[in-house]
Amino acid sequence: MGRTALLLAALLMLSAISLVTSRYQSRQLFIELDRSNAQARTLDTDWRRLQLERAELARNARVDHAARADLKMIPIVPDRTLYLNQPPIPAAGGAQ
Repeated sequence: MGRTALLLAALLMLSAISLVTSRYQSRQLFIELDRSNAQARTLDTDWRRLQLERAELARNARVDHAARADLKMIPIVPDRTLYLNQPPIPAAGGAQ
C-alpha cells in the first residue's frame, strides 16, 4: 500500500507540474498573440498612412507645382514647339 501511495503521489506531482507548465506556456502564447495583433494593427495603420501619402504625392496639382517651382519647367506653347519630320524607315528583308 505504501508503494502505491508513493507512486500515486509522484504521478500527482508530475501531473501538477505538467499543469503549471502548460498554463505558463498558454499565458506566454497569449501574450505573444496579443503582441502580434498589436503589431499587425500598427502595420495596417502605417500601410494606410503610406497609401494616403502616395496618393498625395501623385496628385496632378502637386506634380505640376513641383515641375514649375523646383524644376523651373514651363508649359509648352505651339509657337515654341518644333516638329521633326522623319522619312519612314524601310522594312528589313523587303521585296527585291
